[in-house]
Amino acid sequence: QVQLVESGGGLVQPGGSLRLACAASGFILDYYGIGWIRQSPGKEREGVSCIGTRLDRTYYSNSVKGRFTISRDNAKKTVYLQMNGLTPEDTAVYYCARVRPSQFCGVGVGDLDSHYDAWGQGTQVTVSS
Repeated sequence: QVQLVESGGGLVQPGGSLRLACAASGFILDYYGIGWIRQSPGKEREGVSCIGTRLDRTYYSNSVKGRFTISRDNAKKTVYLQMNGLTPEDTAVYYCARVRPSQFCGVGVGDLDSHYDAWGQGTQVTVSS
């Protein structure tokens, strides 16, 4: 069965850093794009980053560009999201999700459920002083 499991969330002070991990199983990670999506209470889900296949192209939302870095280690079947310069606005549950084979990797997707076909349970990131 396809599984995605996020880890690495926690409480951090403004300006701090965290590295999230998304462990994949039940499929060949090499052949799929993986995205990171976050949701805060009262806000819409926001795709913040995505990493593609073949050339491992990366994509970021404007809100995180220059602060977050997505990467993959296919041998370890894991995708990472390095988050630096965190602010309270980054507080959210962060999910990783598998891009449907018919879709290209990217951010700014309007219909997230149509773009992704498998989701993890999420990991909480709280940025507070």
